[in-house]
Amino acid sequence: MSRLFPLIGSIHSESSRVIWRGSPGISPFLKPLPTGLTNVFRAGKKDLTDLPVLNEDELEEQFVRGSGPGGQATNKTSNCVVLKHIPTGIVVKCHQTRSVDINRKRARGIMREKLDVAYKGELSEILVKKKESELRKQDKKKKANENLERKRLFKEGLDADSKAGNDMV
Repeated sequence: MSRLFPLIGSIHSESSRVIWRGSPGISPFLKPLPTGLTNVFRAGKKDLTDLPVLNEDELEEQFVRGSGPGGQATNKTSNCVVLKHIPTGIVVKCHQTRSVDINRKRARGIMREKLDVAYKGELSEILVKKKESELRKQDKKKKANENLERKRLFKEGLDADSKAGNDMV
């Protein structure tokens, strides 16, 4: 195997441990992560660290039937999660997957975000990131429009030059 794939090392398992034997120049993405660092590499919404912690005593959870496409699978199962935060009265309904466990986790994540917005208002991390994203989109659109305008003016200039050249001949 090492002749076919010289950059990839071999994996040997001894009892429950996995030993990685590879060349020293192997990519760090192919090496297994050290224990304790499995949750460090995250992106997107996962890096929002300042969200409030949910107290399970303040939550009221129900499982109801979801709506939307899915036919019999949706109509017969109660896998839609409805969470209510009792002190604030915020209600979150999550029916993104067919799995109740995944819907419960996602509903709690959405609830944390909504509580962050409710408690902090305009200073919320989510609203700040959303505004930054909107500004980036506006800048990108503005640059694209400016570029299109430059191209249009350039073409008009070429057309005017070609017409002036035809008149002289």
